[in-house]
Amino acid sequence: MFLRVAVLALLFSATSRVYAQEAFSDALPTSSDTDLEQATPESAWLDLRQSTSRKSKTQNAPAWVEAVTLSPAQSTGDMSSKSVFRIRVAQPGGDYHVLFFRLFFDDKPGQQPELVAWDESGSHVLRSGALGSGINLPSSDSVMIPISGALSIDIEVAGDGKTVRAAYLDWMTSSNVVHPLGADRRDVIPEPFSSMPPLHSPAQDVEHFGTVTATLAAETVQISGNIQQSPAFQFGVETQPLAALVTFEVANPRIDAPPQIYLNGQDIGPVSLALPELADPGYRGEMESLVRQMHFQYTGWLRAQKIVPVTDLKVGTNDLIIVNGSGSEPSAIRATQIQLKYLWDKSDYLLRTDH
Repeated sequence: MFLRVAVLALLFSATSRVYAQEAFSDALPTSSDTDLEQATPESAWLDLRQSTSRKSKTQNAPAWVEAVTLSPAQSTGDMSSKSVFRIRVAQPGGDYHVLFFRLFFDDKPGQQPELVAWDESGSHVLRSGALGSGINLPSSDSVMIPISGALSIDIEVAGDGKTVRAAYLDWMTSSNVVHPLGADRRDVIPEPFSSMPPLHSPAQDVEHFGTVTATLAAETVQISGNIQQSPAFQFGVETQPLAALVTFEVANPRIDAPPQIYLNGQDIGPVSLALPELADPGYRGEMESLVRQMHFQYTGWLRAQKIVPVTDLKVGTNDLIIVNGSGSEPSAIRATQIQLKYLWDKSDYLLRTDH
């Protein structure tokens, strides 16, 4: 029913994104174990930008955030010297042993930040490795850090540290999670504002209940507002499907102007974004001169999907192009895939005869 895919795009980055470094602890409290009479520790939002406006106020942080300092890099004229943000935290009252740490930064090649956690004795608790994937876009990445007592968390970044913007910290609890045996197990990294798991691309075409899933490009690819400079994909169809769905993840999208899809030369419209709640610190506002309304980019990865009109598909080779939305900043996509739904011997459908 389906032929393998050919990719006609220049890869923006051959390095796949480093997912959040997971550091689990058997001592995680369950929601039912938490003392309801004990105050739940507040989350913390730390603005790490080195430039402030005249109207900015002194930051407030929960008592468990004891100090935030910056050791700037020595001025050497190259990127061999690192700036270090140090955040000192203390374990709050209650049975909390894992700290969720989300860092917001400009994901520049050669300046990817790294988290290093130290305990009171000066021993390493965790080293995250380079966060992000060098896509040269505003982004964010998450780490879960085991903690017992006081802890110092260093954010190490090459250069003057101005690529680091902010950090969000919250304490973790656990709960039992069940999943169906007949479905692929999904890796879910708990995010405070969204439960959408990372999108994975199958290495080979997969058929399940009459639906074929094929990867167009697993790698990270840059998209722009110019159709001539946007990634193009070719895929073959042997039999006309009943429905088709394109899915990918997009970094730094403008939420009111998502990417557009072109299929065989036809503009079939914008994708739909699976947006987290608006309280997510990943939303970054942008104002333009002479324009009163603020627009928002999401500094992270979002799931994007588009139902493809099957009348625009053809048996044989099809061409698909993904273009950035009008007025959007540069973006990137990854894990791009297509699903084709065919008639299955147990398909559920209705035959209406009154029309």
